[in-house]
Amino acid sequence: MTRAGILVTGNEVLSGAIADRNGPWLSERLRGHGVELAHTMVVADRPADLRAALEFLAREGIDLVITSGGLGPTADDLTAEVVGQFAGRELRLDAALEQRILAILLRNRAGWRSYSEEALRAGNRKQAIVPAGATILEPVGTAPGLIVQSEGPLVVVLPGPPSELRPMWATAAGTEPLRGLLARAGALEQRMLRLFGVPESEIALSLEAIERDGTALDQLEITTCLRRGEIEIATVFAPAASGDYEALVAGIRARHGDRLFSEDGASIDDQVAELLTGRTIAVAESCTGGLMAGRLTDRAGSSAYVLGGVVAYSNAAKTGFADVPPELIERYGAVSAEVAAALADGATARFGAQLGIGITGVAGPGGGSADKPVGMVCLSVARLGGARIDRTVQLPGDRGTVRERTTTVTMHLLRRLLLTPEP
Repeated sequence: MTRAGILVTGNEVLSGAIADRNGPWLSERLRGHGVELAHTMVVADRPADLRAALEFLAREGIDLVITSGGLGPTADDLTAEVVGQFAGRELRLDAALEQRILAILLRNRAGWRSYSEEALRAGNRKQAIVPAGATILEPVGTAPGLIVQSEGPLVVVLPGPPSELRPMWATAAGTEPLRGLLARAGALEQRMLRLFGVPESEIALSLEAIERDGTALDQLEITTCLRRGEIEIATVFAPAASGDYEALVAGIRARHGDRLFSEDGASIDDQVAELLTGRTIAVAESCTGGLMAGRLTDRAGSSAYVLGGVVAYSNAAKTGFADVPPELIERYGAVSAEVAAALADGATARFGAQLGIGITGVAGPGGGSADKPVGMVCLSVARLGGARIDRTVQLPGDRGTVRERTTTVTMHLLRRLLLTPEP
């Protein structure tokens, strides 16, 4: 099997100031080509560290190394230089590439403060100094990518910004010699199951039972992950093991029923967006502070069904903007099933929507009591003048986790309501 390593460079990534978005994205692309990702490493902007990482991957027998970052014009951008040294190739100024980079700079600076062409050329000349014999990938920004052959792994050098790396990867994958290497890798299938309301420990027991029943799970690369309060079961397998995968799905389906809400990888957000086609919805939320409306509107085209929302944080906002009767708050308290239902009804009425969501709760860390502890959230999803689903849940975690999981629970309640036949 073809094996790969990813090297992410940058002090800002190593320190955690910026999250790495390139490694996970590249991992998915590699898996789609049937390439096994053996290592992902984050290294500082120090030549010795990058060189040591490259040599480690070479000793491990890695076939393909992909680097991200370190291709800018500043002193700490040293990836091209270090990769050239690793591959035993001299660095040379590519005059044609230098001219193309200059043209990009002049185009980008049109209408801004003028700089002399020579100043721009000198400031970015470093980006046109590349290892001899490298295949140059045209810049998306100003940084070119590189494909460099060595006695060990093939090295693909990509820029750090995801907006530049992603389109450049597509170009690299269709360019020799990377195209040939990917073609030789065995094709692998990738599948995703998603469950809600199932603890991860229960999934582990299910997998053990499925294997005892005769399914060859050793032919499947299975990864379970808890994300946003849901369980994801990601599986990678060779086409010859497709029967084992189907047996896995059948076993999960038999043991968990409708808690298995996605067999094709579609997220709850994707499913709700599709189910809202031809309908309209509005939100009145308190403890989530706009996160629910934000989640509904994350999808392109959501303006077709999301009419609006209100963050009714204070009692005055609940009564003034979501039409919650003051006597409900006085009798039951702001965090109550009754107020959540009134928020949902107020949202539909205020915005003229067919569906409404109401959320109120105690996200913490303070504000809880013996009868209404931190993590208690009251939810309501309702059709205008029709069916509704009300739930009061106790969610674990800190403030951010409670708020995020609240939106997940609400999305699943909304999906259930949307799947319920209308009279």
